[in-house]
Amino acid sequence: MVFLPKQNQYILPKMDKIKHIFIYFLLLSSYSYAQIPPDYYNLANGLSGNSLKNALYLTIKDHQQYPYTATSTDVWDILKITDQDPNNSDNVLLIYTNWSTNGAQEYNNGNGWEREHVWAKVHGGFGTDPPAGTDVHHIRPINGNVNSARNSRYFAHCTTPYLMGGTIPTGSFTSTTEYVWEPRDEDKGDVARMIFYMAVRYEGENGEPDLEIIDTIPSNNNEPSGVMAKLSDLLLWHLQDTVDEKERKRNDIIYYQFQHNRNPFIDHPEFVNMIWGASAGIDNNLKLPTIKIYPNPTSDNTRIEIPSNMIGSSFKIFNSMKQEVWNAVFDSEMITLNLKNLPPGLYFLEAKGFNLVYKISIIK
Repeated sequence: MVFLPKQNQYILPKMDKIKHIFIYFLLLSSYSYAQIPPDYYNLANGLSGNSLKNALYLTIKDHQQYPYTATSTDVWDILKITDQDPNNSDNVLLIYTNWSTNGAQEYNNGNGWEREHVWAKVHGGFGTDPPAGTDVHHIRPINGNVNSARNSRYFAHCTTPYLMGGTIPTGSFTSTTEYVWEPRDEDKGDVARMIFYMAVRYEGENGEPDLEIIDTIPSNNNEPSGVMAKLSDLLLWHLQDTVDEKERKRNDIIYYQFQHNRNPFIDHPEFVNMIWGASAGIDNNLKLPTIKIYPNPTSDNTRIEIPSNMIGSSFKIFNSMKQEVWNAVFDSEMITLNLKNLPPGLYFLEAKGFNLVYKISIIK
C-alpha cells in the first residue's frame, strides 16, 4: 500500500530530519512506585469508592501553602525545580508541548512562560489564592499562546489539531463545536491524574472549594463552578499514558521539598478505578487489543499491525488542515505505508475498532 499525498496540500516547515510516530492506544501496564513514605497510605488500606476517596483526602489535606507571586518562595520558584528540563538545568519544560524554555523568563511581560492551572480557576472559583490556586500538584509551566488557547476548556476527546499561530504543531487538539481540549499523548495521563488529585484534595471543608468530576460537558463554560469534565475520557487517558519517571520525580520533589503531600494516583494508579471506574463503566481488569506501528522512528516504509478483529475496518489520513489525503480498508493484519514521497509536515491517521478511535500522529 503506497501513501501519496494529494497535490497542493498544506505543508508545515520541516521540523526535524528524523520522523517520529506516536500512537495512542489503550493498554494496562505494570507500575513501579516512587519514593513513597512508609505507612503514608495506611488509612486507605482495604477501601474503595467514596470510603477510599475520603481516606485519601484525610491523608493529603493540610499541606504547606505558598504564595502565587512573592519575593519569598512562590509558585514561580517551585515550578523551576519541579519542571526543570533534565537536559538543560536553566530551562523548564512546558505542558501540552514539551517545549523547553529559559526558566528565568517567567512571564516577562507576556514574552516568557506562564503558569497553567490544569484544573481551570474558573471551574473552582479559587483564583490564585492558596491552597487550590497555588497547589503545584496541578500547576505547570506553559507557553503563553498555548495557555490562551486552552483557556478554561474542559478535557475531552476532540479532533481539531491546535497549531500555534496556525502553523506550529503542538500535538494537542481543540474543538470548534465544544469547549474542550485534548492534550498531546505524553500529557494525557499526567493531566488525568492531576484532575483526580484535585477532586480528592478539595472537598469543600474549611472554606476550600468542593471539586468534582462529571461525565458531561456543561453548556455554559462558567457554570456550574466546582466541576471538571470529562470523566470517561480522563479514565481512558489515565490508562493510555501510564505513570512515568518524570511524574514520580515531580511528586517526590513536591512532597519532600515543598507542600509535603503527595498525588496518590501517581503512587497508586489503581486507586483511580477503585474510586471512579465503576461510575463510568470501566472494568478494573480491562484489557483491549492494541495497534502496533513500527519502526519508531520510522523509515520510508512504515508498518501498521492490527488485531485480526479489525480486518475490514477503515482508516483515514489527514494533513494538519484536516484535509483527507488517504483512506483505505485494513485488508490484513499488517499493512505498509510508503512515506517516501510524503512532504514535511504533521499528519494524522485515524482508525476505528472496538468502539474506540485509535489516533496516530505522524511528524515528518
